[in-house]
Amino acid sequence: MKNFNFWQRWLLIVSWIIVLFGLAMALLNTTPIFDLMNDRVNPVFWGEGPVPHSSALFMQWIYGVLGATVAGWGVFMVFIARYPFYRHERWARDAVFVGLLLWYVVDTSITLYYKVAFNAALNTTLFIMGMLPIVMTWKAFTNGQGD
Repeated sequence: MKNFNFWQRWLLIVSWIIVLFGLAMALLNTTPIFDLMNDRVNPVFWGEGPVPHSSALFMQWIYGVLGATVAGWGVFMVFIARYPFYRHERWARDAVFVGLLLWYVVDTSITLYYKVAFNAALNTTLFIMGMLPIVMTWKAFTNGQGD
């Protein structure tokens, strides 16, 4: 049971990280906090020069709505990790597993198509962080018991 609790808390922390990242993306995407991301994504689409003003406005909007979506997704993950996952409800494990897998395959495929390596690396890191607790607790849901 102790091992299960570690991984359940891990998933809860990853979920909170998703919420915070989404809020930061929505609210802070024009600040220096996002320079690391922007400095790696922008050249893929606009070269090394400055981003055109109309494109910068579009980026602010799209990062705003994308960040809100990510934060909302993270809130769902927080509630699933905190309650039904903790209670070993199989649907919670399956929902997190399928949701992460679908997001990763679609998002990363599009990312790789456009050759945005930074986002592919970020996706892969988050995917591994989210899937570790699923893999490590899989049997706890199969037999309805914790380890």
